[in-house]
Amino acid sequence: MFHKSASIDPTASIDFGAVVHSGSFVGGNVHVGSGTVVGPNVTIGQSTKIGYNVALANCTIGDSCVIHHGVCIGQDGFGFFMDENGAVVKKPQALKAHIGNNVEIGASSCIDRGSWRDTTIGDHSKIDNLVQIGHNVVIGKCCMLCGQVGIAGSVTMGDYVTLGGRVGVRDHVTIVSKVRLAAASCVTKDITKPGDYGGFPAVPIREWRRQVASRSQTLK
Repeated sequence: MFHKSASIDPTASIDFGAVVHSGSFVGGNVHVGSGTVVGPNVTIGQSTKIGYNVALANCTIGDSCVIHHGVCIGQDGFGFFMDENGAVVKKPQALKAHIGNNVEIGASSCIDRGSWRDTTIGDHSKIDNLVQIGHNVVIGKCCMLCGQVGIAGSVTMGDYVTLGGRVGVRDHVTIVSKVRLAAASCVTKDITKPGDYGGFPAVPIREWRRQVASRSQTLK
């Protein structure tokens, strides 16, 4: 089902049960799976494949992307503050999420839209299943995020960054290009030099290995 104001290329394939809302653009050779909802004014570039039960809102998707089942892109980020009466008040979340070209996003991953800047995923980046990317996050090109990674709001990542499974990144942190983080690491401050890191808090990989070895000796 699609709104009459939506622009859908004749070569696009929209499965039964998918919904395309008003003002949206669906490019050539796009496939949209059953149960997917393309929200108002969403743009999907050519040759992108979208799985079942995907929710797209307040976003643009580039060319030749693969969006797997259950992905949610462009929903509000988690932003609240305490007012003078002690009530928890929602911060405005009014911007967009932009997905570059040749990006792959794994099943049930979530990418929030921005509040003070657009959330952006760079070209050729690959995101595994069950990854959470908060509002205002900017990720460079050719990055790889493994399963269950969690990136808090307003993080900036360079190009060719790899995050192992279950890596956590705190809010407002910057990670330079060509950094690799071992699984289950936690980034609590800026990483300003390329290289391999690990641990909680994340430190250069050799330092982390010395910490692990020292702890092992202490426990014997």
